[in-house]
Amino acid sequence: MHILRKDPGLPIDSFYEVRAGCTDVPETKFKIKAGKTLSVKRWRASFSPEGSLDIGKCLSRIYRGGIHPSIRGEVWEFLLGCYDPKSKFDEREQIRKRRREQYAELKDSCKRMFPVVGSGKFITARVITANGDPIKDPVVGTNPQKISTPQSQENVGSSPATVGPREQDKEIIQWKLALHQIGLDVVRTDRTLMFYEKQENLAKLWDVLAVYAWFDKDVGYGQGMSDLCSPMIMLLEDEADAFWCFERLMRRLRGNFRCTGNTVGVEAQLSNLAKVTQVVDPKLHQHLGMLRLLITEVVLIASYVSWLMIYFLFSCTNAEHLGGGGYLFAFRMLMVLFRREFSFGDSLHLWEMMWALEYDPQLFSLYEDEGGERHNVEKVKRKSKRQYGKYERANRRNRGSGAAQQLPISVFLVASVLEDRSDKLMREARGLDDVVKILNDSSGNMDAKKACTGAMKLQKKYLKRQNPGHTILGLNLPQLI
Repeated sequence: MHILRKDPGLPIDSFYEVRAGCTDVPETKFKIKAGKTLSVKRWRASFSPEGSLDIGKCLSRIYRGGIHPSIRGEVWEFLLGCYDPKSKFDEREQIRKRRREQYAELKDSCKRMFPVVGSGKFITARVITANGDPIKDPVVGTNPQKISTPQSQENVGSSPATVGPREQDKEIIQWKLALHQIGLDVVRTDRTLMFYEKQENLAKLWDVLAVYAWFDKDVGYGQGMSDLCSPMIMLLEDEADAFWCFERLMRRLRGNFRCTGNTVGVEAQLSNLAKVTQVVDPKLHQHLGMLRLLITEVVLIASYVSWLMIYFLFSCTNAEHLGGGGYLFAFRMLMVLFRREFSFGDSLHLWEMMWALEYDPQLFSLYEDEGGERHNVEKVKRKSKRQYGKYERANRRNRGSGAAQQLPISVFLVASVLEDRSDKLMREARGLDDVVKILNDSSGNMDAKKACTGAMKLQKKYLKRQNPGHTILGLNLPQLI
């Protein structure tokens, strides 16, 4: 008798090599499994001879088993809306060429303002004062080298010397003020990976983030973006392709980084998380609501949310006025999409499952046509439901039926993590520092697939409780119990 054994899968360590001596790196649970993971062969077979993609064939496989690392970059370009799945090979090549030219123009503009851009180096110290005075002698790359520029910059010091004419353009000043912070973040992003031992890769990450900060002036650069951009740099060889893939991701997340007056962009997501938890787990919500954020706890929480918490919480608003304040512990999860809660490989697996579940075949049209509406009824009728992700299909079924606003799956993912630890949180958490400790102890040990499955269940539970009536002939009738 033959005994069928479960396929243990192939590890992906060879695709994302860890530097020697890094012993505290979380183990990656995601493994390549035949028949489950979207393989190169299956991906290629999903295209017609002309190049159109039947993405419906891929979405369920991505959710069940992820994407093979060798094709991850090109699949992500579709999941994030860089290309229309119905486009042909030659149409995508034309789009790619146009975007590369556009990126080259953007980068040239940045280089004219600050010649370190595109030089293969990057800076880690301020290059300009808030009032526009240039500062001389920058710290460039990983070594304090000097670059000859029209406007010299500074070395780290308490009283930096200034030189050259004062910059008058406020947008340029704002952009230059962000450059050193980008550099500081670049050198500590994914530093356990061999990929970033090369100076050229660090410089590439810095260039993309610097160009993006100029491209999207309303948002600029916010700490945490380097964590979101880093995988794009690793997966897409061409810098321009990596930039536009990152730009598409930021279309989803840029609102989190908006910081104006007394409001923080991610505040809305924290409030949404509070609403979801109140519906799906009212006892836990009540318990968390009784916890108060004390000044001493801010320091403890900062060790978990780190620089992200300090940067947004205290530069933009007061903690006591922040919506969803009892859920501040979720700040980092929502800002960088669980990059710190999972290993590098597992976080990429989580992302692609999220995007496959949320996938909308109209993404490309939405992004290309800024004035277009996201949901066009006529277009929807012509497209197969199979072309939509499972999470998006559920949202569409409930749209217009009295259900609350559509929420990103990331909110339900955090709610799923909380539900999984609900008993422990109820039993042991007496302050937000306890919540942080409980969640921090779980970092690196979370299961991406389990979290996604839990998120889908909570979405269903939430929508059902938000809209408990049955609709008959357009009338909402109460359920019979």
